[in-house]
Amino acid sequence: MAAILRYLKTLPCCFAWKTHGGMYGTAGIPDIIACIDGGFYAFEVKQPGGRITRLQEVTLEKLRAAGGVAVMVTSVDEVKCALAGKGAVL
Repeated sequence: MAAILRYLKTLPCCFAWKTHGGMYGTAGIPDIIACIDGGFYAFEVKQPGGRITRLQEVTLEKLRAAGGVAVMVTSVDEVKCALAGKGAVL
């Protein structure tokens, strides 16, 4: 996750942060949220072979339905692919 955040913070026009769970947070919110050149991105970060929960899946679907890019990723390369697919500045 740290490598993904480091990468995102090198992009121009990017503001990215790690969300923190807890009793005051919203369950299912992806691990990393970013605004890149006006676009909304949400990344649920898993280890290779990891799986998202049903709640995380539903949350990603709702974010996509609202016009954001919301994906599960396991690496910086997967983040780059997600950004390239939406025309973000890399």
